[in-house]
Amino acid sequence: MHPWPAKGLIEILGDESESELDMGRTSDAKEKLLDVAFHLIWDSSYGGVSVDQICERAKVNKGSFYYYFSSKADLAVAAYDEHWRQKQPEMDRIFSSQVPALERLTNWCEFAYRFQKEKSVQYGHVCGCPYASIGAEVATQDDKIRAKAAELMQRGGKYIESAVSDAMREGEIAAGDPKVVSQQVCAFVLGMTLRAKIQNDPEVLKNLAPTVMAIMGAKAAVPVAA
Repeated sequence: MHPWPAKGLIEILGDESESELDMGRTSDAKEKLLDVAFHLIWDSSYGGVSVDQICERAKVNKGSFYYYFSSKADLAVAAYDEHWRQKQPEMDRIFSSQVPALERLTNWCEFAYRFQKEKSVQYGHVCGCPYASIGAEVATQDDKIRAKAAELMQRGGKYIESAVSDAMREGEIAAGDPKVVSQQVCAFVLGMTLRAKIQNDPEVLKNLAPTVMAIMGAKAAVPVAA
């Protein structure tokens, strides 16, 4: 929440009424800002989206924006945290310990393909990895955003590492350092996702699983889910 008291903020902004700010506190203004900011930045870029554009798309006045967030960077960090919160149940489902380790990884590859394909229909183009995109764009400009992007990518990587570790323990893939192997897998999938974005073709991601299995030294192929 913004450190300024609401009355002081009204005096600074001038064009926002106290009633608008009061309404912003009790409405869904914050949720709208988080949702719109994430999707606008992912669809375009961090630098290509302004606070005014976010407020206009969210139908939230600027006073309410500054009541909740002190800057666009703070909003971006919160928006990406919220996106992860919404995504996590799906990751938990895909990487459930009740599912065989190699099947988890195959299902994740299929999810990565379907996710980018669905978003390319929604946005009209392949958007790529939301965390890598914003992290690469502002890594040398805003350490707060860089750190958040790195944190969220690491969270995703932990799921991969856990599955790789289980597969090694089960004797399904070659023995080694699970952390190193999972990093290799993530680097491959991220690289292919970047290629899909550059070529604007989600089909680039259609057959990730065979190469992922080869990277891990899988002893048997896992059928791709229909």
